[in-house]
Amino acid sequence: MSDSVPEPPYNRVWNFSAGPSTLPITVLEEVQRDLLNYKGQGMSVMEMSHRSKAYGQIIADAEATLRRTLNVPDNYSVLFLQGGGTGEFAAAYLNLFASKAVREKQRRLGRQLGCDYLVTGSWSKGGLKEVQRLGGRPNVVVNGMVSATSGAVEYRGLPPPAEWALGKPEETAFVYYCENETIHGVETPADLVVDAVDPSVPVICDMSSNMLSRPVDVQRYGAIVAGAQKNMGPAGVTIVIVRKDLLERDDDPECTRNLPSVLDWSYFDRAASMPHTPPTFAIYVCGLVFRWAEAQGLEALERLREARAALVYGEIDARPEFFRGGVDRQFRSAMNIVFNLPTPELEAKFIAEAAEHNMVQLKGHRSLGGIRVSLYNAMPLDGAKKF
Repeated sequence: MSDSVPEPPYNRVWNFSAGPSTLPITVLEEVQRDLLNYKGQGMSVMEMSHRSKAYGQIIADAEATLRRTLNVPDNYSVLFLQGGGTGEFAAAYLNLFASKAVREKQRRLGRQLGCDYLVTGSWSKGGLKEVQRLGGRPNVVVNGMVSATSGAVEYRGLPPPAEWALGKPEETAFVYYCENETIHGVETPADLVVDAVDPSVPVICDMSSNMLSRPVDVQRYGAIVAGAQKNMGPAGVTIVIVRKDLLERDDDPECTRNLPSVLDWSYFDRAASMPHTPPTFAIYVCGLVFRWAEAQGLEALERLREARAALVYGEIDARPEFFRGGVDRQFRSAMNIVFNLPTPELEAKFIAEAAEHNMVQLKGHRSLGGIRVSLYNAMPLDGAKKF
């Protein structure tokens, strides 16, 4: 811990929360300036009708900025939804199996298609369980890595793609994975999955916790889903970027019989994300964060994320007798750095002393314990230096 680093402005703390998480100061300052009277409208965005001209411009600008920042192709829709990443566990499965393309593929096969799941930690495991609950036929492509000593499953990385049990392309509706596991601190290298999957099979990726932290080739995915509260804004809004052909439906009413409207991507797409009142204020703040990210540039944000992570991992690696990280190096998350100390008592002392130095939210997830250092986009390099 370094006390030579300047403290954050406004008597703020170094917030290492895994989500909701720290936001750019300039975004918070703009929200504060316009909180009571947004751009001369005489009201806050929180009070504004979502059908008003002013709010229509806010949500349109948010979408346009995100499209520019991620270079989203024209044949993809951008949706602002609710329900978080957990809601998309069900939505991804239900929407893909309601799509015209998947239903036609299933008819050709003559039986229910499978769906491939890469389980790399708690969140992808949650997606798998949800599909099982809904009656799907998920194929577990990989489930963590097996310990050579205990034989237990450990979420510390992935085996080589040659060892993955991918389904046959003609029998698979989609492949699902979570690119960054916030609880276990496992991040799948960019393009590893899409390089391994047959191009005819849509890849659905949960990017909730590393969205906008590095460039992404959107056109290689069938859909990208992401809760906003890590890198993009406050809690309450979920972003879905989905290829438009996957939104097409056939005329059979059975295709959406088990798909609630609140999870139906096509329903939201037809209404420009506003079939009913959206999370207006959260979308507004996301739009400001998108504008901030666009100004930074994704290449610069990627350099920043790697520099932050290198500082913290450098300290962990220099003291292996004290800091004990279990994730394989090539799968170490740059967003969520997870490790243990020799005893729970030392971990509690570490967290308490960090708080005395203005660093908070370092306690590991309740399911694992330990320490978790979350370094999302808005965390300055000084935050990592301070740690």
